[in-house]
Amino acid sequence: MEYITLSRSNGITSKGSPFVTLKLANEDEPITLAVWDVAPNQGPVVGQLVSFLNIKDNQGKKSAGLNDMIVRQMAVPEHPLYHLVPHATPRADWDKTIETLCAFCTDQTLKGIVQEWAPKLYDAYKEYPAATSVHHAFPGGLVTHTWQMLHMLEGLYPCLPYEIKIERCVLGILFHDYGKQREYDREGNTQEAMYLLGHIYMSAMALQSILAKAGVAQDEQYRIVHCILAHHGQRDYGSPVVPCMQEAVIINLLDNLSAKTDAIEFAGNMEKVFALDTHVVK
Repeated sequence: MEYITLSRSNGITSKGSPFVTLKLANEDEPITLAVWDVAPNQGPVVGQLVSFLNIKDNQGKKSAGLNDMIVRQMAVPEHPLYHLVPHATPRADWDKTIETLCAFCTDQTLKGIVQEWAPKLYDAYKEYPAATSVHHAFPGGLVTHTWQMLHMLEGLYPCLPYEIKIERCVLGILFHDYGKQREYDREGNTQEAMYLLGHIYMSAMALQSILAKAGVAQDEQYRIVHCILAHHGQRDYGSPVVPCMQEAVIINLLDNLSAKTDAIEFAGNMEKVFALDTHVVK
């Protein structure tokens, strides 16, 4: 049976052997598969076709050996599986959402930062994955994940009967995963900065520097940066602080909604998704 590669991440077992985790799909369903003894320079890349002589299934955890894997050619647009490969959100969709959100903004300084940085971040994020395997783990996944959160905010904000400063939400979303450009390379391989600093710290520091240079008052800087520091929601999940403002709660929930629905979308039926701590039912 032939599959197309949606994403891949390299790993090392506790015994020092290399392996690769692949997200694959065909017209029947997506699967996540560990392939043992595959070096970083071996195996398929995103968009490449692959088939297997044998796949083991241990309670939803699928695996195969290097000798079971047959790597085929890159899929061309005419191939029937090509449409399954996720791609970065188009620039026109990103720009339209930013324009709508800016129309809600009343703080001209913060609005100016959004307008200056949104195009730069699109160009940068479209090259990177949002994760190695959990969600949006494909080139351009970072821009798609960020846009999904912005697009949901676009619809949510007019419905909220609370006093929300939307500029905090927009800037928090735009920069919440900024540091992932240092955690991963463009192929999704982890970098030293992931373990030395982590993307939350790097994202918060980058945005605070931008806010300070723009002359934003320190109290407002703290409130916006809090949205980044708290976006994982719990200390157990890596947040140095927990959300204590409306805007921070909104960003945390939108981040979870985008990430978890993507994880479910690209999981196979009865596949164990560790980020959800359960098996997915399709």
